[in-house]
Amino acid sequence: MPRRKVQFVKGAYYHIYNRGADRRSIFLNQENYRYVLALLNQYLSALQITMIAYCLLPNHYHWLVRQDGAAKAGLLPQRVFNAYVKAFNNSNDRSGTLFEDRYEAIVVSSDEYLRHLCRYIHANPVRHGIATSLELWPYSNYLEWIEQRSGKLVDREFVKAHFPRPDQYQVYVQSYLSGQIQLPPGLATYLDELERE
Repeated sequence: MPRRKVQFVKGAYYHIYNRGADRRSIFLNQENYRYVLALLNQYLSALQITMIAYCLLPNHYHWLVRQDGAAKAGLLPQRVFNAYVKAFNNSNDRSGTLFEDRYEAIVVSSDEYLRHLCRYIHANPVRHGIATSLELWPYSNYLEWIEQRSGKLVDREFVKAHFPRPDQYQVYVQSYLSGQIQLPPGLATYLDELERE
């Protein structure tokens, strides 16, 4: 999916991501992760945005969201991380930017890309060697997808529509982690670019 100046429109899906300046950590402890999750809960509802898939990692994050109202999905990272960076800087006696640049937002225009992007996002902790299994990483909504946790940051109707049974999604993600599948060329290029950034 080529990068371009994204237009935020109701009903569209967006991959939103960013990473720490100089690839440094943006989350130092559990409280940091929990605070961002609390902010997400607050602003998703206020902005009428639905979280589809997310993963918070030590030095970056990925969100797949759907804009359900008039408020632009791009407001979500602005609101969440404006509040977070102020609190982070206060508690760590620092100032200045925490992120490398402003967030990236890319419209996800096909159902095939939506499904692949969900598993890419959820697979991050294992792919980056942060966790030995996806079930052990608490800062994504993978556990909601496979019905092992009852969190709010997920669209259960979306999950059921694409993967009627939790084990179907587990197999789908594991096939990616084990290299048993070949991604569509356009998606493979897109994900390769993400890894190089």
